[in-house]
Amino acid sequence: MPEPSVTNSSRRLEVVVWGALILTVLVIAGAFIYKRLQPEPLSLPVISPVGEFTLTNQFGKTVSAADFRGSPWLANIIFTQSAGPCPTMTKAMKRLQDATNPRIRLVTLTTDPDHDSPEILKRYGEKYGAEFRRWSFLTGTKQQLGRLAVGGLKLTAQEKPTAERESPVDLFIHSTMFVLIDQNGNLRAAFELDDPDLSSKVVRATRALLKAPASP
Repeated sequence: MPEPSVTNSSRRLEVVVWGALILTVLVIAGAFIYKRLQPEPLSLPVISPVGEFTLTNQFGKTVSAADFRGSPWLANIIFTQSAGPCPTMTKAMKRLQDATNPRIRLVTLTTDPDHDSPEILKRYGEKYGAEFRRWSFLTGTKQQLGRLAVGGLKLTAQEKPTAERESPVDLFIHSTMFVLIDQNGNLRAAFELDDPDLSSKVVRATRALLKAPASP
């Protein structure tokens, strides 16, 4: 008569053992899947310091590098008469304005200071829905703009030879990139306009910078 009891006990032990094994496998598999789904650590090395600059914004106010200290900022370069990529770039910047943390500043430089006065830049910004508390449209002398755009932000900006112009407003060759500067004034990343993941990459990068402490 004791044999059934031994058999039942063995079966219960077998169920417990197999249950524990299955649970262990599920935990390991879950941990593996969770790890695979996590984004890779974001690397944003310091590329170079942007350096000092003094320019004029859409309100005719003088601004300098010091005005952007303490906040990461995203920059691009356009000219308001452009019939090429500039409208697309500005629309993309508007989407980035809406997608990023309000602490992120936005800067648009002009390659055409002879035409793009503060008043024209202000109207241009209003046309595209710029929040001027965050988004600055900057002009200045060609030397000042070139020093920041080319020297500091590593963007291309040059006047197009007259013989190569396809229309009266086909005036400049310039980068179609967005560059990210940290709260300490260092260039940290660049993003292509035609990247289908532009918004998500910029949001992720800006979040990473916001977590980093600013230097004293």
